[in-house]
Amino acid sequence: MDDTTLLRYSRQIMLPELDIAGQEKLLDAKVLVLGMGGLGCPVALYLSATGIGELILADDDEVEISNLQRQIAHFQNSVGMNKAKSVGDTLTKLNPNQRTTLIEYRMNSSDLEQRLPSIDLVIDCTDNLESRYLVNEICWMHDKPLISGAAIRWEGHVSMFDGSVRDSPCYQCLYPEGDNFNETNLNCSENGVVSPLVGIIGTTQAMEAIKVITGIGETLLGKVAYYDAKRTEWKKFSLPKATNCPICST
Repeated sequence: MDDTTLLRYSRQIMLPELDIAGQEKLLDAKVLVLGMGGLGCPVALYLSATGIGELILADDDEVEISNLQRQIAHFQNSVGMNKAKSVGDTLTKLNPNQRTTLIEYRMNSSDLEQRLPSIDLVIDCTDNLESRYLVNEICWMHDKPLISGAAIRWEGHVSMFDGSVRDSPCYQCLYPEGDNFNETNLNCSENGVVSPLVGIIGTTQAMEAIKVITGIGETLLGKVAYYDAKRTEWKKFSLPKATNCPICST
């Protein structure tokens, strides 16, 4: 690290648990963020500010004016722009040294299979079950850590999964396919969402990512942290591994 880099990240480097060694781990990390909406915006902003070496930002959607209430990396002049491109432009202003790869389409199984071997961590900020099930399956197959978050109405939750820990659960243990839970429960366009909630959940996902990359602290592996914004209350529960899960119990 040169003097400018040391100065930029000095408030983190002075943390004894992190120090220069931890900052170098962040600078060397390569993270895929799926979804540049309410969760993906704070995730991308904080990981870029923290010094993640390379961010791969994926989203096939375009910015709409109704997004601006909560998707804080987009601006009025971003309306009509691809969301990954919009966030990429914002990160360039925040951190000129940020390396970004923009994926302006919805990634399929083949795309993920090709990308994952070189990626350290995946953060799922999508809002549809098809994408969530797919990224969970591919991450589990490749033993890649996955941080998942969701926020709707006044409540949200964050969890972390890791296929390299074979006795731990996966995302499909939390939401089994074919259960009564359905896609509309994830989509704020059908349910509404209070603006700061997505920031709280997204920044928690970013914090989990920093812990996973640096090995500092206790992650949410095998746990789910639920947040109730009306009561300003966090609750953390252990997530059991489903004995019949088609992804992690085979």
